[in-house]
Amino acid sequence: MDITSLQNPRVKHLVRLRDEKRQRRQDGLMLVEGYDEIQLALSAGHQPRTLLSAPEIASRQIRVADAEIITVNRPVFEKISYRENPDGWLAVFPIPHTSLADLQLGESPLVIVAESVEKPGNLGAILRTADAAHADALLVCNPRVDLWNPNVVRASRGAVFSVPTVECDNASALEWLKGRTIQILAATPSADEIYSNIDLTGPVALAVGTEDEGLTDFWMANADMMVKIPMMGKINSLNVSVSTALILYEAVRQRNLYHR
Repeated sequence: MDITSLQNPRVKHLVRLRDEKRQRRQDGLMLVEGYDEIQLALSAGHQPRTLLSAPEIASRQIRVADAEIITVNRPVFEKISYRENPDGWLAVFPIPHTSLADLQLGESPLVIVAESVEKPGNLGAILRTADAAHADALLVCNPRVDLWNPNVVRASRGAVFSVPTVECDNASALEWLKGRTIQILAATPSADEIYSNIDLTGPVALAVGTEDEGLTDFWMANADMMVKIPMMGKINSLNVSVSTALILYEAVRQRNLYHR
């Protein structure tokens, strides 16, 4: 199928999928833009419903079976794209449905609990770090941003497909963690203990909150330990994705050191 009109109903629907959480949830569909991101989704076993390309822009080829193939011109692609410099590839995927019961953990699991993270860029960056550190799971608790927002997918570079991720409420996450004897570490500037002084080689869940408000009392009260990142400057806060990366990679360092 070829689409060249900006007024085509399919184009209008794709724009709604891009911009509206309600449309994504209603249809159970999400947009994934970019050659690398689509390839990562494919390698993780996800099958697109529709694959769109703009031959005027696309320089590489993607081949998929059992997907609707649509070719569009440059103006149409730029209308549906959410990137500044699109590479001519966009796909419509079913939204993955993963529950806490679906998660499979390693012998000494490393889990991230992200409570009420409100910015797509931060959630995407946490996903990238989780992928790089080979975390077992990311629990997105009481979310303020839609996990399947195209900007989360873009910021994660497709890691939303490689990291087992579950959206859930705080109580369900806590019950699941406690049921698996996973120690909960709350990251907060008010803690006394520096994160690098803690043994992170056992089953650990790192809980992080919003940059403005931090973790709620729920996680502060239920954490097994509170840890902080030392601050030597005048600002008592790091970007939540940076904080997550620092502590997560300390766990990776310790595990590589003691489990060689």
